[in-house]
Amino acid sequence: MNTDPSDIAELPTLSRIALGYAPASARPSWHAFFTLDARLASFVRSASEPLTAQLRLAWWRETLGKPATDWPEGEPLLMALKGWNGEHGALTSLVDGWEAMALAEPGLGNPALQLAEGRGKGLAGLASALGDLAHAPEAERLGSEWAIVDIAGKLSDPQERASALTTAKGFDWAPARLPRSLRPLAVLHALARKAQARGMTIDELGPSGALAAFRAGFFGR
Repeated sequence: MNTDPSDIAELPTLSRIALGYAPASARPSWHAFFTLDARLASFVRSASEPLTAQLRLAWWRETLGKPATDWPEGEPLLMALKGWNGEHGALTSLVDGWEAMALAEPGLGNPALQLAEGRGKGLAGLASALGDLAHAPEAERLGSEWAIVDIAGKLSDPQERASALTTAKGFDWAPARLPRSLRPLAVLHALARKAQARGMTIDELGPSGALAAFRAGFFGR
């Protein structure tokens, strides 16, 4: 997958910001992660009923559960995920998380937490794919922490948003220094950590968020 300007423009703003801190060698893999996450989100957001989203998500779950050699040709995103060096199976948890959001019913379970954990597991797989296996546990923790705050900011129901932010308070939130290949995650986590400490979503941070992103992008934490 080429990370040309037209491709990047289709990603959410926060993903574009984080992607800008990825070194050239890691950028295609990061771009593939953000693109898959955005595509799965679009299935859930645009489906007229949960079953429609489930069917589309099921195809990705089944495909990502197979060796890359068994994948169909002609899907650019799958071609990009071949660069994950066999670690793409971790992304099935991301699919599961989006399915939980598609099937969410008020008062039943915690789909936001399941999606946050799914993103974390996907990012642990990305760390391994980039050769940073030792940092995979940190990537999973920091990824889940970023994700729960990010998800809260996308929830339109005030009670659901408040519930997600309450869930965020139960996370560890200890900072961690990450290698350059995982610098986008350092940026995402720094923004989420600052927002969580203030009881906000990332979008509510304002100008102080830019400083947090720059510092994490430069120093790795």
